[in-house]
Amino acid sequence: MKEIVINLAAQSLQLFENNDLLRHYSVSTAANGAGERVNSFQTPRGRHTIHTKIGANMPINTVFRGRQPTGEIYSPQLTNQQPDRDWILTRILWLAGCEPNKNQGGDVDTLSRHIYIHGTPDSTTLGIPSSHGCVRMANLEIVELFDLVETSVSVNIVEAE
Repeated sequence: MKEIVINLAAQSLQLFENNDLLRHYSVSTAANGAGERVNSFQTPRGRHTIHTKIGANMPINTVFRGRQPTGEIYSPQLTNQQPDRDWILTRILWLAGCEPNKNQGGDVDTLSRHIYIHGTPDSTTLGIPSSHGCVRMANLEIVELFDLVETSVSVNIVEAE
């Protein structure tokens, strides 16, 4: 059985299978820290699952908006044209909370907050909190992770190492 553990303090994502570590990745979570409330721009804590996988077989650096490919392929020129855009690239693992009133339901619902594990521009510094709530990964690494997991895989987001 596979499980993902995202450690906010370490800014890391680990993939386990039957308690054996398969992969370890550097990530970037929310600049605003941990939290579950709608519009907090924080990364939600606790037990989640992968609700939906989006972007299978799309080219590296495919740009997504509203979970749909825009037809764009990310380039530094796009950043120059739209410097404040939050780039969601390559693949999306859309998370759903599993803990009622903590990260599921009401104004703490991870799914309706559109919290993803997704690719980010290669120029993004990983290992430091800088996202708007999602978990950012290097593009080649999100492709690898995407191919290793299925929907319903457990994702546990923890604060401490």
